[in-house]
Amino acid sequence: MKEEYKMARVLISMPEEFLTKIDEVADGENRTRSELIREALRTYIHKQRVKENAVAMKNASILESLLS
Repeated sequence: MKEEYKMARVLISMPEEFLTKIDEVADGENRTRSELIREALRTYIHKQRVKENAVAMKNASILESLLS
């Protein structure tokens, strides 16, 4: 069963030219501005988690070598 999400509205400010580019990409992909921005944020969050995991693994490796 698909999980239901409760949506919240968020007001953000950005330069008009940036919004124009977002709309061009969204239109080109036949999706809404909101869908595009949600996907961009999901991608950013995922990349941050991957980066954090990589740093944690590196730190664990350093600690392991110091304790050996």
